[in-house]
Amino acid sequence: MPPTDVTGLLQKWTAGDRSAIDQLTPLIYTELRRLAHRHLRRERRDHTLQSTALVHEAWLRLIDQKQAKWRDRAHFFAVSGQMMRRILVDHAKAQQREKRGGGAQLLVLDEAIDLPRQRSLELIALDDALRDLARLDARQSQVIELRFFAGLSIEETAEALGISKATVNRDWVTGRAWLLRELDRRTPIE
Repeated sequence: MPPTDVTGLLQKWTAGDRSAIDQLTPLIYTELRRLAHRHLRRERRDHTLQSTALVHEAWLRLIDQKQAKWRDRAHFFAVSGQMMRRILVDHAKAQQREKRGGGAQLLVLDEAIDLPRQRSLELIALDDALRDLARLDARQSQVIELRFFAGLSIEETAEALGISKATVNRDWVTGRAWLLRELDRRTPIE
């Protein structure tokens, strides 16, 4: 999909042209499915949400945004990735409540962020740690979310946040190190 086509349609949508959504949907659907599959690949095998359901739920929430000001393709997919993460966290919390505290959703935080070792983590613990990181350094938290959850490249992340690639690299390395240390502290090894 040509990024300029998507960006143009997103800008029309932002300007209030609801017909742009109909033109945009076939251009972005495959990428949204890939993003959903990437998220679900990190979940437990018997997860009750499927890629299609995750895409549809995220899409419904995205088109319901009244104040969204889509800058470009990277911005849209960054928000989409964050929306999918939020849906998965909400789903995990609901299941945890249903099971009275047990059965938290597991997320494998592995080669996707180049950690020195593979480790299974609870999605809720990861979400809590990211919120704590956001309180300490909001930009580092955004970089982690965009790179890990939205699957953006260094260049796309820099563009989405309006910062340099060097700053993204620095925040990526520092944020990952902080997150790993924090998750080691929060999640007991079994």
